[in-house]
Amino acid sequence: MEKKTLKPLTRAEMDVMNVLWNAGHALTVSEIVDGYAEPRPAYTTVATFLKILEAKGYVEHRKKEETGRTFCFSPMLSREKYVSQVVNDVKDTLFGSSTKRFCSFLIQNEELTDEELKEILSLIQNE
Repeated sequence: MEKKTLKPLTRAEMDVMNVLWNAGHALTVSEIVDGYAEPRPAYTTVATFLKILEAKGYVEHRKKEETGRTFCFSPMLSREKYVSQVVNDVKDTLFGSSTKRFCSFLIQNEELTDEELKEILSLIQNE
């Protein structure tokens, strides 16, 4: 079975997904707009991004039971699955699928504190 790869999210699409992921349940467009910090995007802007996200396979919608007319949107994959997909894509594309090269790059190019390095070593030793 071939692994389904979703199209990457733009920054604005990621903002919509983060509101949905943080909520943990289906939301209307108005509720998504309310989930943003000020200044909030326009209702129509969020609605447009939801159409794009649905076409890309990230969200689905259902009619709200109470009204039967308002749509509620929910993510079709978890934040963890998305992050895993993105990280694996970066690893495969930029590091020749080498976890060692990927981790080495992160460690060498991040300014990690001694405490953070100890935590990483502890994670490695406990795995």
